[in-house]
Amino acid sequence: MDIIDVSIIVAYILLSVGIGIWISRKASKGLDDYFLGGKTIKWYFLGLSNGSGMFDVSGTSWMIGVLFLYGVKSFMFMWLWPIWNQIFVMMFLAVWIRRSKVMTGSEWILTRFGSDRAGKASHIIVAIFAIISTIGFIAYFFEGIGKFVTIILPWDLTLHYGDLILLTSERSYALIIILLTTIYTVKGGMFSVVATEVVQYLIMIVAGVLIAGYAFINYSDLQINSIITEEWKNVFFGWQFETQWSDKFQTFNNLIDSEGYKMFGAFIGMTLFKGFFASVAGPTPSYDLQRILSTKSVKEAAYMSGFTNLILFIPRYLLITGVVVIALVNLAPELNANTGLTGADLELLMPKVVNLYIPVGIKGILLAGLLAAFMSGFSAFVNAGPAYIVNDIYKKYFKPDATNAHYIKVSQISSFLVVGLGVFMGFFADSINSLTLWITSALYGGYVAANFLKWIWWRFNGWGYFWGMFAGLIVASLQFALGQAKGSLYEGSFLYELSQIQAIYLFPIIFGFSILGCLLGTFLSKPTDMEVLRSFYKNVRPWGFWNPVYKTLKAEDKTFEKNNDFWLDMMNCAIGIIWQSSMILLPIFFIIRDYPKAITALIVFLVTTTILKFTWLDKVRKIAD
Repeated sequence: MDIIDVSIIVAYILLSVGIGIWISRKASKGLDDYFLGGKTIKWYFLGLSNGSGMFDVSGTSWMIGVLFLYGVKSFMFMWLWPIWNQIFVMMFLAVWIRRSKVMTGSEWILTRFGSDRAGKASHIIVAIFAIISTIGFIAYFFEGIGKFVTIILPWDLTLHYGDLILLTSERSYALIIILLTTIYTVKGGMFSVVATEVVQYLIMIVAGVLIAGYAFINYSDLQINSIITEEWKNVFFGWQFETQWSDKFQTFNNLIDSEGYKMFGAFIGMTLFKGFFASVAGPTPSYDLQRILSTKSVKEAAYMSGFTNLILFIPRYLLITGVVVIALVNLAPELNANTGLTGADLELLMPKVVNLYIPVGIKGILLAGLLAAFMSGFSAFVNAGPAYIVNDIYKKYFKPDATNAHYIKVSQISSFLVVGLGVFMGFFADSINSLTLWITSALYGGYVAANFLKWIWWRFNGWGYFWGMFAGLIVASLQFALGQAKGSLYEGSFLYELSQIQAIYLFPIIFGFSILGCLLGTFLSKPTDMEVLRSFYKNVRPWGFWNPVYKTLKAEDKTFEKNNDFWLDMMNCAIGIIWQSSMILLPIFFIIRDYPKAITALIVFLVTTTILKFTWLDKVRKIAD
């Protein structure tokens, strides 16, 4: 590591921590200021912050690995999250959520189910889910940053006690960076998070452009095409994954065969099935939901969500594709010689490329950008998770009349507690991929059913929500425990075979248990009070099966009209997914020099942008706040 690169990284860390602490004085007025920035932050700053929070190191390392191995079609692996959740939020969910005027997602639940025992049960279960998912994401960040930094930085920070290793260098680096990020996040709340994330986003943009430019200038199309095949560049697919690599790179074909995605049509079908329900369910109670609730108005919530989609994908995939091109030319032959190659090995492509093939100066900026990606994503979760502990549990059920100073102090303690639990969980994760799949497929599988039904069905009540979420969380937790224990299971046993199934294919099982809990909880208890339903429906105005509620409102106000925008919203979502995909494919095709496909992606982007101007943006502008 050259002194120039070290100086850039140190300057970035001091700048981020300094800005976070300097602006923290604004967070001292109360919980609304601490967790939502007092709803005074401009929508475009929140959009930059939201995009920055999604630009994380662990996810970027994983995406580099799948793009390298699976080629252009790998952008569909992003549907595991599913990334087009952000499209559904942009098109209609941001408006529905922001109309509630609350602080957290679980507080929002009370506006849907009321404050009786059923409403309180639903409120508690979603707060518990928010806390568990935050801890899971912190573990995910912990696993990713440790692997990345250890390969880059030259100092060995392993802690020994005699011959016993107390802490590996990987864990030591992760703990140091997490501690620094936690300090400014806890100190300043949402103001500090947004301010630092805007700076971090700008650094990431510079890093993405530099690495893409370096790869584009220094590696020719002949070098790239000597490694990859036409199938690697092909965005279209059949039921089964075609051979991606030539015979001289057979190790990569073998790895694809062993990873469980060979039946690619089935995999895409499952992600579409999961993706629709997960997207209509809305954002999980985490940082992107906090950004929506932090906007000044309903209209600005929609603007912010659209802006997040616009700014995120092109710069992120410039960086990802730049690293992949360098890895293809320099590391593919070496990796091909490793007959025991695993997906976990590909998670190390990014740090290897940065360490070995990036010149002085650019390396420092890139490392600062990647640290920024980690710190922004991590700080977003650290800000969002404790809001549920303090506002939805501690303040509501234990100490409702304390001072603002007291609540902020409890928030800060809760932040350190959540970080500590996330780090503890991270010690037991075997790879970024295992955490990614658990969070996206298992944990979210328990979330989807109840949160899908809460929007569209008037009869769905608080007990249905509670038991649906509870059933999903239990099955998701069992799946995680099974995955962690698979190394000790007897080969050939039922549990062993179950542990070998990719988490995405277990989604229907988790979803099914959750739906069963929803229906039993709903039909074995009384409906939500009609006044609560009337207030919710009149305020939020979702589409779906609300006819009994609509009739009571129409009877007292003949001018009241139901939301008839279902088909328009679904059309916009379909166009939005194509729009989003074009922003991913455009930088990939450009950097690998496939100009005809890059031009096609650009035309698709321009056409879909124009359509959405008329079908979405003009509609948002007419919203009355």
